[in-house]
Amino acid sequence: MNTLSDNPSRLLADGLAALGLADPSLGQRLDTYLDLIERWNRAYNLTAVRDRGEMIVRHLLDSLVVSPFVGSGPLADIGSGAGLPGIPLALADPDLAVMLIESNGKKARFLREAVRRLGLGNVRVIEARAEAVPEPGCCDCLTARAFGTLAELIRVGGHLLGPGGRVLALKGQRPDEEIAGLPRGWRLDRIAALSVPGLSAQRHLVIVVRDPDTPSTVAVQEQP
Repeated sequence: MNTLSDNPSRLLADGLAALGLADPSLGQRLDTYLDLIERWNRAYNLTAVRDRGEMIVRHLLDSLVVSPFVGSGPLADIGSGAGLPGIPLALADPDLAVMLIESNGKKARFLREAVRRLGLGNVRVIEARAEAVPEPGCCDCLTARAFGTLAELIRVGGHLLGPGGRVLALKGQRPDEEIAGLPRGWRLDRIAALSVPGLSAQRHLVIVVRDPDTPSTVAVQEQP
């Protein structure tokens, strides 16, 4: 019986083709990125997923499936971890300016090395909590994977978006309760059902928009 690990290179190539991203050079750079994750994962525990085929589907393709929704950027990736989805999106679009925000020092160190090794001049790494980044209104788009609720994501990173800025939240099932709890000044734009090559689980992209009259202010960190 075939498994995702039988032919990772073919799995990646077929997945990219299914997403309309069939580009051998992109596949090669994504392979290099996975090599870095696997190497650093031995000491830094960047991801619990260890199987290369699973990493291709659950990390790379699951990140790249949102590329049609990103626009021209700039984009902020909150709690970037191993660089997902920010690095795959930056590799797929060299003109997209990406800000990787990660407060964990070891993970931020990996991100800086990955940016250097991959030659990503369109990416910068910020080692900080998202709510402490003093750049209000710097981005047009905000994204995160497995970060928390929509309200929590907006609370810590919403100040990075200018008027009309968009939150792209990757979710499994439709988060109707989270949508009902959106804070004032934010509204649901759309929910897109995603089809990730090789993944049978439900995936949805929830797009939330900042109302034009909502000011961009630096989030205030809660006191312990």
